[in-house]
Amino acid sequence: MQPGANMTWYKTAIFGAAFSVASAATGPSAAHAQTFESYRCADGTRFIVGFYQHDSRAHLQIDGRAVTLKKRLALSGTRYSGSGVTLAITKAGTTIRHVKRPLTSCELT
Repeated sequence: MQPGANMTWYKTAIFGAAFSVASAATGPSAAHAQTFESYRCADGTRFIVGFYQHDSRAHLQIDGRAVTLKKRLALSGTRYSGSGVTLAITKAGTTIRHVKRPLTSCELT
């Protein structure tokens, strides 16, 4: 298996599951009310985050597990946290802290 093949599989699985749930819940129009972004971090971490139009939470696929993060109060930008993961998205950039690892900067891939 080539590097990144697992990440491609996760993207496909998450998109397929989200599409199925959204379509079943509210009909075909819900499929357009979502955003998925893939990130690569300075420490080598890769993750996918999904945002839904009527849901304030962030849905992550990181380290082979799905994590739902609640939106938290932030002075600037947006911050999400839960299950030992903290994701911050600001004008200065995106950072993540997870599984007792230090804070690391990330960029869209």
